[in-house]
Amino acid sequence: MRLSALPCLVAAACLAAPALLGAAGPRFDYDHSRPLELAASEVALRNVSYRTLSGQRAEAIVVAPARAGRYPGVLFVHWYGEPFQTSNRTQFLPDALELARHGVASLLVDAMWSSPRWFGTRKPADDFAASVAQVKELRRDLDLLTSLPEVDGKTIAYVGHDFGAMYGALLAAADPRPKALVFIAGTTTFSSWFLLGRKLEDAARKQVEEELAPLDPIRHIGTIGAGSLLFQFARKDEYVTAEQADALVAAAREPKAAKFYECGHEMNGQAMADRVEWLLKVLAPRPAS
Repeated sequence: MRLSALPCLVAAACLAAPALLGAAGPRFDYDHSRPLELAASEVALRNVSYRTLSGQRAEAIVVAPARAGRYPGVLFVHWYGEPFQTSNRTQFLPDALELARHGVASLLVDAMWSSPRWFGTRKPADDFAASVAQVKELRRDLDLLTSLPEVDGKTIAYVGHDFGAMYGALLAAADPRPKALVFIAGTTTFSSWFLLGRKLEDAARKQVEEELAPLDPIRHIGTIGAGSLLFQFARKDEYVTAEQADALVAAAREPKAAKFYECGHEMNGQAMADRVEWLLKVLAPRPAS
């Protein structure tokens, strides 16, 4: 075939296309008269910004029942799940929306690990100081949560996944305001994760472990006083062993509950359903008057 004949063939195919597809082509008209049945939402969601202890402004999401009132409040702190897009304040949005439908308000915040490349770009020498600062910022987040007009500051819970769970254990041990804690897929020691990918001699690794040891969740989980604890762990977790999960549960005070799921570190929908049900039972929200 001569190449010069190709343009003619392409043009002929284009002219024939409508006939092959049908002369009318696709139709996008519809019945404009069908009623929209617009109704007010039972849930209100808004973005807020606030001043952190470091002096910077941060953004957060508030999810609450749309009806005026004061409701139990939950502080949600996300995981570090690179490359998942839920490694930020949006992770627990489905939980918060479901809770709001049943009379619970939520605050969803970003932690220092919300940047996708945080782990690889942080300065390991600053891990201890940065961790202390992060716990203080979480207490600041509690200040924000309890200041919201739709939140009853006397009935507060904390939910954290991964690093969010581990720092939450430190928060709950230091601050009496959370009356319930959901600890999701965290591990016993910070060095277990902060040493990932670092090539150090045994002596250097031991030094890091000793420096971070005062922060280890296994040391603090048993000092959490008032309230209830729900542990959620994954049976196929590549970062948290069954022995570590069992040790954390054993170290915690009563009342406590532990659930294990057939999934990976990211957890699954059943875990979400279980923690929402547990929070509603513990917080016992009441309809707005």
